[in-house]
Amino acid sequence: MPPSAPVPARALRSPGSTVVIGLALTAALAMLAFVLPNWLLFLSTLATAHGIVILGLVYLMRGGVVSFGQGMVFASGGYAAALLSNQTGLSDVFVLVLAGGLAAALIAAPFAPLLSRYRAIFFAMLTLALSMVLYGILVKTAALGGSDGFNVARPTVLGHRLEGDGATAMLFVVAVVVAGLLAIAARIHFDSVRGLVALAIRENELRVEYLGASVRRQLAVDFIIAAFHGGIGGALAVLALGHVEPNFSYWTTSGEFVFAAILAGYHGVIAVFVASFLLELVRSYSNLYFPNSWQLAMGLFLLVIIRFLPQGLGSIGRRRHLRRQGSGPARVPARALAEPEDGKDR
Repeated sequence: MPPSAPVPARALRSPGSTVVIGLALTAALAMLAFVLPNWLLFLSTLATAHGIVILGLVYLMRGGVVSFGQGMVFASGGYAAALLSNQTGLSDVFVLVLAGGLAAALIAAPFAPLLSRYRAIFFAMLTLALSMVLYGILVKTAALGGSDGFNVARPTVLGHRLEGDGATAMLFVVAVVVAGLLAIAARIHFDSVRGLVALAIRENELRVEYLGASVRRQLAVDFIIAAFHGGIGGALAVLALGHVEPNFSYWTTSGEFVFAAILAGYHGVIAVFVASFLLELVRSYSNLYFPNSWQLAMGLFLLVIIRFLPQGLGSIGRRRHLRRQGSGPARVPARALAEPEDGKDR
């Protein structure tokens, strides 16, 4: 990934405008539940749930590390929500989703100080190992359904049981609302001092340490935040599917999240959900028309994106925004608009 360009102060939105724009966009997307067919609503719900997991991954990417073990927290949140629903009778979707996020964060918290010491391939492989350990435990645990998993009852929304075609539309609305709130929080965080320090860590963590910030503490906290997002996404996916299984923690699931994160890049928040939706569409249609080679179609799709957008879909809006800022009285430095041609780190 190319290094991020310096961000001028005027390029950052105020928290108030971010909240207003985010709520308006969330409301507009929620209205699609009344016009889209059920099959597309279901696909969009899964894409939104996966997008929340990928958004957590972006927290780590902005600090220069990539987790190949997001399947661990994805499965943790899904199993926590499913067990809470089946064992205690709690069925409210918001309670189950929050419980999934908290359970994933609690599971990830003990590993955060250890993982914050590692970088590059070492960080990626350690997180992948944790995910596969959980996969092995889930497969061997008969009480959790073993390799087959188990079903989950339909959730309720504020006391109303979801039944029939309306259940798909309501789950879509819930997923959009949850994703919208998390996206707003992420955008405010990315534009804050702490969020910009993450970009500085990506560029030169030694300088950040000399300035007095703790790189390990930042990465440990970001890992827990990513786990919280992963748990919420896992809980939403399980409630939409009505079933949970160990494959949620398998390495291919984690790979798909990294795939979509590369497609989105680490500059934008909206791009994360666009990338997740595009990935679901490409996978669905490729699996339909090329059942024996749909992975090849997905690989070619990623290669095209890397070739023409090495910094991901989020770099499109970022370049336009920087150019608009550069046309005003306070101009953006020319190097802030330049993109390295070879796409390599300096």
